Amino acid sequence: MSKERARRRAEREAARAREAARRAEREVRAARRRELRHRLVAVLPRPVRVARQGGLIARRRRAQNAVVTVLFVLVQGAAWLLLSGWAARAGVLVVSLLMVPVLVTVVFDRRS
Repeated sequence: MSKERARRRAEREAARAREAARRAEREVRAARRRELRHRLVAVLPRPVRVARQGGLIARRRRAQNAVVTVLFVLVQGAAWLLLSGWAARAGVLVVSLLMVPVLVTVVFDRRS
């Protein structure tokens, strides 16, 4: 009986030793990864966060710019679907690019 308990205790201790060795190896690898990451982060430039304006005028301007962009994309999509010639598509693109500032000035007059 005593030999059996000793054998089981030896097996448990061996299993604990194997688990401790695995855990130690994992910790060594994690420490190596952390060190490598710290060295890499130290070399890279720090990201600069640019906070956008949150006021009423800024929100209105973002909404207006989104409307203009969506309209521009819709006009270009319609031109690509309805016109078959490349010259006509390029013409619509040029005219659209020239008309965007006019549209913004006329529709979204910011002076009032």
